[in-house]
Amino acid sequence: MQSVVELEASPEIQDLRRRVLGFLEEFIYPNEPILLKHDEEAARTMRSIQAKAKERGLWALGLPKEIGGGGLDFMPYVFVNEIVGRSEFAMAGLGTHSAQDATMLYLYGSPEQKKRWMIPLVSGDIYPCFSMTEPEVSGADPTGLRTRAVQDGDEWVINGHKWFSSGANHAAYTTVMAVTDPDAPTYERFSMIIVPTDTPGFEIVRVVPVMGETSGGHCEIRFNNARVPLTNLLGPRGQAFKIAQRRLGPGRIYHCMRWLGQAQRAFELMVNRAINRQAFGGPLADKQTIQNWIADSAAEIQAARLLTLNAAAKIDSGDEARVEIALIKFFGAKVLHDVIDRAIQVHGAMGVSEDTPLARMYRHARFARIYDGPDEVHRMTVARRIVREFKQGRAWDFGRGVRDGGGFR
Repeated sequence: MQSVVELEASPEIQDLRRRVLGFLEEFIYPNEPILLKHDEEAARTMRSIQAKAKERGLWALGLPKEIGGGGLDFMPYVFVNEIVGRSEFAMAGLGTHSAQDATMLYLYGSPEQKKRWMIPLVSGDIYPCFSMTEPEVSGADPTGLRTRAVQDGDEWVINGHKWFSSGANHAAYTTVMAVTDPDAPTYERFSMIIVPTDTPGFEIVRVVPVMGETSGGHCEIRFNNARVPLTNLLGPRGQAFKIAQRRLGPGRIYHCMRWLGQAQRAFELMVNRAINRQAFGGPLADKQTIQNWIADSAAEIQAARLLTLNAAAKIDSGDEARVEIALIKFFGAKVLHDVIDRAIQVHGAMGVSEDTPLARMYRHARFARIYDGPDEVHRMTVARRIVREFKQGRAWDFGRGVRDGGGFR
């Protein structure tokens, strides 16, 4: 297990992080107002940004070189995500938006699936979509999902209702999690099936308006006798939970690192505003309350960062790190929210306007407490696992993050 001292990027990765940050400053930040329009001009601008990323060797950095990626190992890619997270448009601009879906295809796809979907996905020619969440059942307990896929000859016939299938309105295909074996043990009832979005019976009901936004692409979908070949099964039948975990486990690390990038950008905006804004005879930075917010934010960001890097290092060593991942999910989401909230307060009326990225960042930060599992479920996971160890006479070793077989006093 890596120690905290070793949890720093190498000089080569630090240089890569500087290059990525420079790319954001040159191409992403100045174009954010255009990209927010989600119109044809925004699409042209994004294509231009993506071309620049490819020219500079910054495209799809976390995917294997043999499929068109940058070939970064897991931990270096974790560090890069901290920079990518500073803008919501950096993921698409740098080709990291498809990393989880491309990884599923890389690990579980057939040669035909990889040729048809993975290669154009990695190159940025098509967009993916993942359909798991359903409005009728709790997303915190996916064993209750109701969408069914029934075999009929050489086809799957899919019926069901999904929502928050992000990007479905632009996607070439969706990977849908559906019940294929209702009589099997609980975690073997579900399979992953690829459904092209031009399939008859695939219906986008609406783009769900989310906290005042109508163009975010969080879609409600119905599958009405949608038929696809049996060969569109992704991975083994009945193994959707295993495949989803391979998608979501590292994905939560990347999410938390991107949250840190968002929090750090908000922190910088807050401090600069505090230095330059005059009130009551001097800069806000001289006021004790503002100083407390700056200090608290610095401490919380650093704590969340070290927790996240520790979890990432455990995953990199082969550990599932379930407690560590759950910890960073709910702790990191709170830090993200609180830092942005303070930054808005320091900006005053400007903070709730669209003149800075803070208002939009704040809306997105609220989502963080829900997606990838609600905070309450992750808290429950942490508590249950630790209590179980204590009941068995073992304490939790905070220094190593492993159970202490010697008992406790």
